[in-house]
Amino acid sequence: MEQEINIETINQVSEIELHYKSKVKASLRPKVLDSKDAYQIFLQYWDKNKIELAEQFSAMFLNRAHRVLAIFQLSTGGICGTVVDPRLLFVAALKLGTCSMILAHNHPSGNPSASHADKMLTKKIKLGGDFLEINLLDHIIITSSEGYYSMAEDGLI
Repeated sequence: MEQEINIETINQVSEIELHYKSKVKASLRPKVLDSKDAYQIFLQYWDKNKIELAEQFSAMFLNRAHRVLAIFQLSTGGICGTVVDPRLLFVAALKLGTCSMILAHNHPSGNPSASHADKMLTKKIKLGGDFLEINLLDHIIITSSEGYYSMAEDGLI
């Protein structure tokens, strides 16, 4: 039995539209050459009042020339962790048309070492990025006193 489609049914279907508007000329965007560059850019946007209070997770999206398209704060959690939904991360990445990304989160404890959960999340996001042809360049852990830790520099990516 076929369902009859009428004009009222068609008007109840959602429609999406994708667009990207940049306020900055491509040549003026910061260029990321290594984890230190990424750390310094992330730090400029980090909420310094929360770096020792609550874990936050952000992503930096880059174009093919490794120039920063955007920084997206994905979540803020508690003292011991934050929830990261990879789907929201990839929604933003795909909407921007990003070619690569760098992840960052802070450890309020001041310990820059990657936890097992950090490594598992990074692996999960890397696999999703590989499928979508979005290269995960690094995952940086930021602390207030110990600087940063780079998973890429440690061979984990």
